[in-house]
Amino acid sequence: MPHAAKRLGIGTVRGSGDHGRRFDVKGGVGAFKSMLNALEDGYNMALTADIPKVTRVAGLGIVKLAQFSGRPIYPVAVATSRRIVLRNWDRSAVNLPFGRVAIVSSDPVRVPPDADDATMEQCRVLVERRLSQVTDRAYEIVDRKDRHAGVS
Repeated sequence: MPHAAKRLGIGTVRGSGDHGRRFDVKGGVGAFKSMLNALEDGYNMALTADIPKVTRVAGLGIVKLAQFSGRPIYPVAVATSRRIVLRNWDRSAVNLPFGRVAIVSSDPVRVPPDADDATMEQCRVLVERRLSQVTDRAYEIVDRKDRHAGVS
């Protein structure tokens, strides 16, 4: 993926958290600092919010990034009517060309800079819930049989 992004002139930050609380193992700490710097420089970022190997569960990393940066989280989903659904742990979809596409977003999730642990968990659950809602809605749009499914 980084090679494709580079060819399109899109910068990337590589690193991953670890739901076992070992954020240093997969480059998560360095990636977090790089993302904060990019946001401070005025860049926007697109992240996957889910925890690796756990489908449809948002991690706390994206919420912490919003807290530290002061930037909102916009849950977004993209779905296409033509796709290959993989037989892996999260049933990933590979979107194919020449079909209907839906890009659905929700209202932003804002994380207070002084959020305590309970508030952080509430924000994480809200991100997770909104991501699930926009994902379901995107697939509902592209899988409808009428040709004007996007008009609602």
